[in-house]
Amino acid sequence: MKYGFIGCGNMGSAVAFALSKVTTDFAVTDRTGKAKSVAESIGCKYTDIETIARECENIFLCVKPQMMGDMLGGISHIIKEKKPVLITMAAGLTTEKICEMAGVQLPVIRIMPNTPVLLGKGIVLYCGNALVSEEKLKDFVSDLSHAGKLDKLPENLFDAATSLTGCGPAYAYMFIDALADGAVSCGVPRSKAIEYAANVLIGAAEMVLSTGEHPSKLKDNVCSPGGSTIAGVRVLEQEGFRGAVVDCIIAANEKNKELGKNN
Repeated sequence: MKYGFIGCGNMGSAVAFALSKVTTDFAVTDRTGKAKSVAESIGCKYTDIETIARECENIFLCVKPQMMGDMLGGISHIIKEKKPVLITMAAGLTTEKICEMAGVQLPVIRIMPNTPVLLGKGIVLYCGNALVSEEKLKDFVSDLSHAGKLDKLPENLFDAATSLTGCGPAYAYMFIDALADGAVSCGVPRSKAIEYAANVLIGAAEMVLSTGEHPSKLKDNVCSPGGSTIAGVRVLEQEGFRGAVVDCIIAANEKNKELGKNN
């Protein structure tokens, strides 16, 4: 088989769904059995970890960083012989660390997707170690084309960038929820408030991407002198909105580094 998935949680299953738009020549497995329903829904194979290690050319490692060493140790005798391409999405773990855990030098692709890949609207950062050919990377990017935007990034920037792309959806959901709460406080029905808030973020993001304008310039365009928007902006500034957002990215980056050191 071309691909195999070891682990099939929220992120792994989202990537599997995106991959299934191009090929179902892959298998999935996990410890909980959730992968069985994933396999049934997308038409791929459900099997065990040893079969994936033996039969798959490329293996997605979709387990938590703290579980990676034990998992790879359990199949190291197989992958040392078969030498598949390992595709890791574990936060903080470098391609070098994955090889160390596997006990053998293998081609490793490191990715960090985010949950919107389930809708084809995600961001997938990727890089490969020296054993991954450009042809292999090109083929991989093509197979994941339905996940959203794939962007090649130097590995030394992964921890920092994934603190935004990987963690960012959670912060966006919090902002949508807070915007909706504010509107509800002013009398707007909650279902409409959530719909409006989500569409505001979609539209604002499209303005940034389509116009190429700096976000601060687009913000200024909305803020009429003496108007309601600048009154709201003033409150956000007083409450430390920007600083809190900057600090949350920095905190996530530090956690990514910590995960890499402790595993």
